[in-house]
Amino acid sequence: MNETQDSHHQFSQQETQLIEQLRHRPDMMVRVQSILHLASNQEGPLKTADEVEALLIEELRQLGSTTLHQWAIQAEARVSEELKSQDPTVQSRKKKG
Repeated sequence: MNETQDSHHQFSQQETQLIEQLRHRPDMMVRVQSILHLASNQEGPLKTADEVEALLIEELRQLGSTTLHQWAIQAEARVSEELKSQDPTVQSRKKKG
């Protein structure tokens, strides 16, 4: 394989960052993979545009829900850390399981 062909197999910094971010958020990776699978449309019975649209809308809803859930967890952690730094006697809340 020559150098030109090899360079096509290397990830850009942006691609590497995306992969690392998805590795840290496996739930989001599953949603993105599902969306890409819908876009490729290479397996199973051929779907109509309406069917693909409905499936895509559901995947995007799930992606949005997953994203919002992960954002909320991080936001709560940040608020907790900020409160602790302002007042070390602050106790963090724990959900009762």
